[in-house]
Amino acid sequence: MSRVQSNGAHPMTQLRGEVDRLFTDFFGGGAGDTGRHVAGCGFPALNVWERGEELYVEAELPGLKVGDVDISVVGGELVIQGKRMDLEEQNAVYHRRERGVGEFYRALRLPIEVNVNKIEAKLADGVLLITLPKAEAAKPRRIQVKTA
Repeated sequence: MSRVQSNGAHPMTQLRGEVDRLFTDFFGGGAGDTGRHVAGCGFPALNVWERGEELYVEAELPGLKVGDVDISVVGGELVIQGKRMDLEEQNAVYHRRERGVGEFYRALRLPIEVNVNKIEAKLADGVLLITLPKAEAAKPRRIQVKTA
């Protein structure tokens, strides 16, 4: 059974918010800083699935353009990195800023071996779709059983 505080938030959610606030105050920010940096907060959110002879990785990258993102595969690890620019409005007083800005880095250990020469990536409507064809070694092979 989970207990909900009078403000509607779960106690663990409240605790996380307080810890985040303490780290922000201590490591850069302070009272006037309402921004959050993207690095280290699980950005971008990922979906990973396998269908047929391909592995797919889908990442949410709202507001980013093709030139803002770098993708690489090294040693069985997919790396998505880039930078989300801060589009601060002039003469604006922010009451809340939850969209992170700054550099981000996300590494994902691939569950199968992929053919790095045939990887494709497309960015449309803020969603990056990476198609990673399986390497021949990762594809199932049917072994014929012979009689002795």
